[in-house]
Amino acid sequence: MKRLVKNNVSWIGKIDWELQKFHGDDYSVNHGSSQNAYLIEEEKTVLIDTIWKPYDKQFRENLEKEINLEKLDFIVVNHGEVDHSGALPYLMEKVPNLPIYCTANAVKSLVGQYHHPEWNYQVVKTGDSLDIGNGKQLVFVEMRMLHWPDSMATYLTGDNILFSNDAFGQHYAVEELFNDKADQCLLWTEAMKYYANILNPFSPLVKRKIEEIVALNLPIDIIAPSHGAIWRDDPMQIVNAYAAWADSYQENQITIVYDTMWDGTKQLAHALAGEIQALDGDTVVKVFSISQTDKNDIMTEVFKSKAIALGSPTVGKSILSSVGGWLHFLSELQFKKKSAAVFGCYGWSGEGVGILREELSKAGFSVVEPEMKVNWNPTEEHLSGMRDIAEALCR
Repeated sequence: MKRLVKNNVSWIGKIDWELQKFHGDDYSVNHGSSQNAYLIEEEKTVLIDTIWKPYDKQFRENLEKEINLEKLDFIVVNHGEVDHSGALPYLMEKVPNLPIYCTANAVKSLVGQYHHPEWNYQVVKTGDSLDIGNGKQLVFVEMRMLHWPDSMATYLTGDNILFSNDAFGQHYAVEELFNDKADQCLLWTEAMKYYANILNPFSPLVKRKIEEIVALNLPIDIIAPSHGAIWRDDPMQIVNAYAAWADSYQENQITIVYDTMWDGTKQLAHALAGEIQALDGDTVVKVFSISQTDKNDIMTEVFKSKAIALGSPTVGKSILSSVGGWLHFLSELQFKKKSAAVFGCYGWSGEGVGILREELSKAGFSVVEPEMKVNWNPTEEHLSGMRDIAEALCR
């Protein structure tokens, strides 16, 4: 059933409490999520996005309980990714000639995924508008690479609602829909996790797009994203947060990340944490095992950090595969202006620490000179020697 957002605008999406993984297995969901679709009923009846395929029948049935589908004037597809468009084919079976307003790149995406070149696509670009009656218009703003080439946002005049699609969202289920009804700690934790793990590689584009939206001088009373809470209480707070997060964000935190075979590298990790705390009690220090902690949660902590330290033993003249996979993901996220240090144990050849240094440098980190490379298990001298790394990171 539809739920009121404002005036003649309703939410008609899906709160998904059971969701645990997203983007295949690449993003962990700890507190549920939602796929948000919206229904506008002015002189024209407009659907903003759909939800994904597992719930396509439920979505169409719910929509049919609210309106006669033949009275739909058009649908806006802000983004062709399947979590936003998955219910579209089932909907279009009932209204095959329904105009679909989207970007040119979205046409490519929708045709490529669903193989319906005959659908009634209406291509729009930034600044184009559409009259929906009662003195209101939809204004389209392309949001290329936030986070797909086809992404756009849609602004509703009169009600001053920005349907922002993936920007400003969270994978977080809020049964009451709105940000002022959400647990604020969870809301901001999930908003930052979403930015750090999905949008951070596009931070330069985020900065420019925020500047562009602000320059339009549009009054924004509500930001309605495609996932998570709808921002109705001070909606610009999430825009301001994005502006800060996009600017090589860091807090006074050092995150230590490692994996270990027989606990030698683990000992070094915890020794380093103790040395940092002894040097600077104001610096937040967190330690995570790659094999025991969710990678997305670790990356959120890396996003917050001014520096990291990474440890792995040498295995087969390389590093643990768990660390190699984690490093690949780290490189994808393109963090900026962060320092790093390396450490690890070895039994025979000892290449692991050098590989960590090389890969962190490729990922854009400034790797400090001190390192700890221990043959077999660390002694007390090795553990106390982690102070050199601590000093370099604290500087």
